[in-house]
Amino acid sequence: MKFKQKATIQGRSFIFNLLFVTLNLIGLSLVVMGSHVNFEAHSTALKIIGYLLLTSSSVFILIFRGRLLMSSVSRVLVGGLFIVSGLVKANDPIGFSYKLEEYFEDGALAYRIKELFNWPSFSLEFLIDSALFLSVFICIIEIVLGVLTIIGGKLKLVSYLMVFMLFFFTFLTWHTANCDASKKFVDRDTYAINEQLAQIKLSESKTNKDIKIISKTATELVVDEMKQPQCVADCGCFGDAMKGSIGRSLTPKESLWKDLVLLYLVFWIFIAQWIIEPNTRQQNRGFIGASMLVILFFSWVFGWYFPVIFSVVVIYAALWVLNLKNPIIANYYGSSVLVSGATILLTSYVLHYEPLKDYRPYAEGSNLIEKMNDGVEGKYESMLVYVNKKTGEKIEYSSTSKEYLDSKIWEKKDWKYLEMTQKEIIASKIPSITDQFNPFLPVSELTPTELKMPIVKQLITIKGLLLKDYVNATKIQVPIDEYSTDNYPELDYVILDTIELINPEFTEVSLRNYIVQAKTIFMLTSKNLKEASWEHLTRYKEIVSYCKKNKIPFIMVTNSNRMEIDAFRKANKFDIPIFLNDETELKAIARSNPSLMVLKNGIVKGKYPTNSTPSVEWLKKNCLQK
Repeated sequence: MKFKQKATIQGRSFIFNLLFVTLNLIGLSLVVMGSHVNFEAHSTALKIIGYLLLTSSSVFILIFRGRLLMSSVSRVLVGGLFIVSGLVKANDPIGFSYKLEEYFEDGALAYRIKELFNWPSFSLEFLIDSALFLSVFICIIEIVLGVLTIIGGKLKLVSYLMVFMLFFFTFLTWHTANCDASKKFVDRDTYAINEQLAQIKLSESKTNKDIKIISKTATELVVDEMKQPQCVADCGCFGDAMKGSIGRSLTPKESLWKDLVLLYLVFWIFIAQWIIEPNTRQQNRGFIGASMLVILFFSWVFGWYFPVIFSVVVIYAALWVLNLKNPIIANYYGSSVLVSGATILLTSYVLHYEPLKDYRPYAEGSNLIEKMNDGVEGKYESMLVYVNKKTGEKIEYSSTSKEYLDSKIWEKKDWKYLEMTQKEIIASKIPSITDQFNPFLPVSELTPTELKMPIVKQLITIKGLLLKDYVNATKIQVPIDEYSTDNYPELDYVILDTIELINPEFTEVSLRNYIVQAKTIFMLTSKNLKEASWEHLTRYKEIVSYCKKNKIPFIMVTNSNRMEIDAFRKANKFDIPIFLNDETELKAIARSNPSLMVLKNGIVKGKYPTNSTPSVEWLKKNCLQK
C-alpha cells in the first residue's frame, strides 16, 4: 500500500520555495504599486513585471510543493492584520457603526443590489438599528479569526469564513471605489396614502419624469423614483486611526487593493487548508513571533501599542485553554470563546466611556486652531493633450511649458489637439476640523440666558442713541451711524442717552472663533437631549456654579430643536446658554452623550464622557491648573 507523503514546510526544496515565496510577494507588491497613482509614470512596467513574477512564482510554488510555506507566510500577515484591524474597530465601535449606517442607507450599498438584480424595492435600512451590534460582532470575528489563523486552529472553517468575509468587504470597497454620484438608479418606495409625502409624490409625478406611480390603493402608494446614489468617500476600514496617525485615510481605490491583497493571501491559506495541521509548540513560537512583528509594525503606524499587549494576552490565553484538562473547553472553540470574551470586555469599556486611543481632531491635547488650519489648497496645471492621427498615441504638454512652445505640435499634420485636462501638482486636503464645527444660534432664538453672555452682546449689538421727539412727544431709538442733524434737527429732537441696539442686519450668532480663542471655556455636548443620559446632572450644575463665580464661560452644544431645548431647561432647571451644531460634527467631538470638554486657548485640556463626569474639586486639581 502506497501512503501519501505528508506535506512539510520545506516542500521539495526549502531554499527554492523561500525564493519563490519572496518573488511572489515582490510581484504582488509591484502589481499594487503599478495600480497606484503615485507610480502612474511606470504603471505599465510595474504591472507587467509584477504579474509575471506572480504567475511564474505561483506555478513554481505548486511544482515544488511550497503551498505550506506560502500559506504559513500568508497566515502570519493575514492573522496579524486581522487582529489589528479588529482592535482598531473595537477601540471605537460607535464610530464604525456610524460608517455602517452610511452603507445601510437606501442610496448607498443597496443601490448596487437594486441595479445588479433589477430589484428596486430592495433596502438595507432595516439594518441601521442593528449597526452597533454588527460593529461589535465584526470586531469580535476579525480578532478571533486572526488568533486562530496564527495558532492554526480550525483552519478549514477559518479559511472559509475569511474568504466569505473578504469577498463581502472586497465587494464593499469595489462599490465605494466605483461609485458614480452622477449616475441614477430606480428606487421603489411605499407610502401610506394619508402621508403628506405621498400627496407630494402624486403631485410631482405629473410633471417630473423621474417619478412614476406604480400603484395606488385606498391605503398605500407605491412609487418608482430615479435617484442619485450616496457615495461613501471613506470606507472606514481603519476607523479614524489612519486619519489621526498619518493624516489621511485610505482612498477608496487603496482600500479596494488592500482587500484584494488580503483575498489573495487568504486564497493561499484556503488551498492549503487540507495540508495544514494544528501548530506544535515550536511552530507556535515561530508563528507568534512573526505575527507580533506584523502587529508591532501596524501599531507603530497607528501610534498605538495596545494591540501588541492585547495580542500577546489573548494568543497565549487561547493556547492556555487548549492545555486545560477539561475536555469540554480545552479546544479551539473554548479558545475562541475566551478571545471573544476579552474583545467584548474591551468594547464594553469603550462603549461605557470613550476610545482608549482617540484619533479624532477633538482628542485631549489637540490644538483646535491648528486642526482648523491644517488643510492644503490643491495646485493644478492645465495640460494640452494631442493625439497622433495614424498611431493613436497621445502626448500631453503643460500649456505654459517651454517644451510645448518648442515642439510646435499644433503645426504638425499628423497630430491633432484632443482636449485640455487638469493635472494635480499638489493634492488638496481639507482641514481636520471643517466649517461643520460651528456652534450657532439664530438671533430670533436667543433667550435671555444667551443674551447675558458678553460675547453675544458684543456680536449682535451696535451703538445707538435714545432721542426724544418733541413733535410727537415720543422716544425713538436710532443707530448712531444713522444719526445726523439733517435727519434729526435739533429743534425737533434731543439726545437723551447713548444705548445699545440689536443690529437688524445680524441674523445668526456663531461661537466658532470665540470657543477656540477663549482663555478657558467649558463645552457640554449632546447629540440628542432626549436620548442623553443625565444621571450626573447635579455635577454639571455644580460645575456651572463654579464657572459663574469665576467668570468662566460654560455653554452647551446640541442638535436638538427649540422645543426639546426649552423642555430640557424647564424639566431639569438647568438654565445655561445652549447653541446648535450639526449632528455629524457632534458625533466626531464625542461618542458619549452627553460629554464635557474643557478648552484653554483652543487646546483640549480635558474630555469627560458622562460616566466619567468629574467633580469640581477634581477639575480644579487635575485640569484647570494644567
